[in-house]
Amino acid sequence: MSSRVSLPIVAAVSIAAMAVGLVIGGHTSAQTSAPDAAPVRCNEQTPHDFLIRGNWQVRGRMTPDERTARRDVHQRAIRFRTENYGFFPGFGQRGWNANSPMENSAWTTFFGLRVRLNRRVLPAVACVEAEIRSACTATPYTPVRLSGIRDRNTYHNGEISNHVYGIAIDIDPNRNTCCGCVAPWNEHPLCRRDVDSIYDRMAMPECWVHAFEKYGFYWLGNDQLRDTMHFEFLSDPDRIVAP
Repeated sequence: MSSRVSLPIVAAVSIAAMAVGLVIGGHTSAQTSAPDAAPVRCNEQTPHDFLIRGNWQVRGRMTPDERTARRDVHQRAIRFRTENYGFFPGFGQRGWNANSPMENSAWTTFFGLRVRLNRRVLPAVACVEAEIRSACTATPYTPVRLSGIRDRNTYHNGEISNHVYGIAIDIDPNRNTCCGCVAPWNEHPLCRRDVDSIYDRMAMPECWVHAFEKYGFYWLGNDQLRDTMHFEFLSDPDRIVAP
């Protein structure tokens, strides 16, 4: 699996930091601060099936063959993330990537808030912000807190969080619930309320979810964790922007 970066690192950071010249649906959604800068066209993507947590997670009532198949998919997912985003001890092999995810990370901004993520996904975050600013004006929302890359794994049972790789972002954990998580997250008042939709368990507009999904992010609100604050980039980092 290639570990090449689609754009030069400096260019990628600049794009993500300023959301410059992003072309969404055939028109420029954010103006560049440099008049001579070329527009960047965002590619729409869907997540790779083998990277989605629900497709490799082992469950109690599975047969031995099903468990083996799921573990094989999980190992494929670990290798992909290692090769593309960095090696984290205990998962995969250092030979797949000489750098750690933290060494491959950089600070950027999302709606004016600083967050540190893997350099390879910074353009995708910029594409999402431009899409939200263009398509979600009917449901205004101002985030106040973000969480990106982490230097320790908060998952157990052989699972590794995508926060470790710097490809996951949490938006306003105190306002957007994780009702399938452990306490205190599952004690939020919205988790105890009868609702018609998972979108009713968060403050963030549904439009934001669709904007993230359009550009290759998977929303853990669709997972058994019902983690509505959490988005993770599970698509091809080489195809975030058109050449």
